[in-house]
Amino acid sequence: METAEIRRLIALEDNHWWYRERRAILRRELRGLGRPGRALDIGAAGGGNTRVLVEEGWDATATDTSATAIELARQRGIKAVWADARELPFEPDSVDLVTAFDVLEHIREDHLVTAEIARVLAPGGHVLIAVPCDMALWSAHDHAVGHVRRYHRDSLTGVVEKAGLQVQRIWSWNVLLRPLVVRHRRRSQGSDLRQMPAMVNAGLSAIVAAERYLPVKSLKGVSLFLHARLGG
Repeated sequence: METAEIRRLIALEDNHWWYRERRAILRRELRGLGRPGRALDIGAAGGGNTRVLVEEGWDATATDTSATAIELARQRGIKAVWADARELPFEPDSVDLVTAFDVLEHIREDHLVTAEIARVLAPGGHVLIAVPCDMALWSAHDHAVGHVRRYHRDSLTGVVEKAGLQVQRIWSWNVLLRPLVVRHRRRSQGSDLRQMPAMVNAGLSAIVAAERYLPVKSLKGVSLFLHARLGG
């Protein structure tokens, strides 16, 4: 992700409906994992998700390939190190959880990333992944934010299982707003990251939050979430 895009994300993520709900999803998933331990947040940008890990009791380290992201994360009091997700500077079996939200789609050799995740995870460790889904949604936004692909369920589970990780669950997110996103992306001329009117933000927040209670996770959405474990 480019420096300007990272700064834009950090300026928006505290209140933007998309990032707020994804942090809520992360928090709910963490509370189902049991006792906190050591965690890595790969591709953390400014560390918005890393803060959730810390708040939930994890000893969390943010990683990114952007020096700007690392500096900004540290300014926010987050432990952060520069690291390429394809070659993580951590010992084997050294962490209990890896989070990788919006990372794999930026890296052509995504299989190297999942292999590294499996290497650093301790036996029984968890990984939580989020990616954009469905190449039918490919647009100028994907080009602007540096995507090289969007995933389908089979392609995501395939690259995860190839690394020796065991998929526990995979589900769609942002299902209710998919028709609106499809329409918007057809006219998109760049990144969707921008400030929006408070009333619009509140309305979108309410719609996407409703998915917590509706049986829509098997339908087509805008993103995919995956939870996997390392056997042992």
